[in-house]
Amino acid sequence: MMRKIIAVIPASGVGSRMNAPLPKQYLKLQGKTILEHTLNIFLTHPDIQKVVVAVSPTDQLYAELSVLKSPKIQIVFGGETRADSVFNALKVIDEQAWVVVHDAARPCLKRSDLDKLLQVEDENGAILATPAIDTMKRAYDNKIAHTEDRSTLWHALTPQFFPVGKLKHAISSALQAGKTITDEASAMEINGYSPLLIAGRSDNLKITRPEDLALAAFYLENEK
Repeated sequence: MMRKIIAVIPASGVGSRMNAPLPKQYLKLQGKTILEHTLNIFLTHPDIQKVVVAVSPTDQLYAELSVLKSPKIQIVFGGETRADSVFNALKVIDEQAWVVVHDAARPCLKRSDLDKLLQVEDENGAILATPAIDTMKRAYDNKIAHTEDRSTLWHALTPQFFPVGKLKHAISSALQAGKTITDEASAMEINGYSPLLIAGRSDNLKITRPEDLALAAFYLENEK
């Protein structure tokens, strides 16, 4: 039986580290907002039936984007944290479906990486990630405590892919227990699951600092 796959894009953050006059998802690259580039990856994928976008209740800009009027898109309001926003999106999705959650500020995701992730059928779910290649230091009070063994360390990326019912329960129970949820996989881990790591491309960067814009523009230009 064909699985129902829904994409969730949490887009209610403000991106304070960008030092920009508007939320980073509305900054432009090659004539389009970062959010438009990101959404198009999922809107054009034949296996994704719907895209749920979580925006801030105070967001005055999302209504101006024509892409958000697509019949394939549903808008929900986000919460105080990313986990709250994702949970609000999960509330409007069939619990028998699978959900692929992706950062709004990762516009350089390649279709090949997304395809690899969507092939996973393990009920633990899976995330895109890259093996750590730099020397990793454990710090204490801004001083090196020791060097970590990088052979077991990975950088977590998005998308992250899980059965909706399991992820919804995992986030809900973790929030109620007061646990810190840094990404969807962390909520699943708290609840005893062991998501798979799917090696992804390192150019799937998250735009966080001003200098990331130029790098993302370079990657998008090369893709063209």
